[in-house]
Amino acid sequence: MTHLGTIRLETSRLILRRFEEADTETAFHVWTSDPKVTKYLRWEHHSSITQMRNLGQSWLMKYNDPQWYHWVIVPKEVGFPIGTISAANVYNDTDTIEVGFCLGSEYWGLGYITEAFAAVIEFFFEEVHANRIEAKYAPENKASGRVMEKCGLTFEGTLRSSDRIQSGITDVCVCSLLAKDYF
Repeated sequence: MTHLGTIRLETSRLILRRFEEADTETAFHVWTSDPKVTKYLRWEHHSSITQMRNLGQSWLMKYNDPQWYHWVIVPKEVGFPIGTISAANVYNDTDTIEVGFCLGSEYWGLGYITEAFAAVIEFFFEEVHANRIEAKYAPENKASGRVMEKCGLTFEGTLRSSDRIQSGITDVCVCSLLAKDYF
């Protein structure tokens, strides 16, 4: 793969860009403090702005790594970040990138994640030259599964009791899209 790091991407409705320190309060209020957002995620919602500030600082430091892909999602009509989409894992031995995302609950159901994911898929295949894009979701999180389906990922199967989310140990559904099926 040709790693390029987190570069600005744009769609008809969205700007995907690097997190900035000025985004800290918005991130906290819009998504990281919302227990609905983190219900199916590995990390707990933030109870203080300090938690988001510390997380934001770690993100900023990682942008020096060309294998670090982490965007905030900014709808043009809204003008501020409403969530993130990122490479949760990069597997160079198989040219695979695992994508993860989260979005403020106020913005669910508007197609923003599907649009952002499609842009990231295009970037990873056409610019980074990934061979495989994969994403995972808890079986109870049907909305995430629908996003993956809309973006052309194929359901591969369920890994039983293979991850821990807020409610405890859970099964994980795995989906993927291969470069040969994309092009």
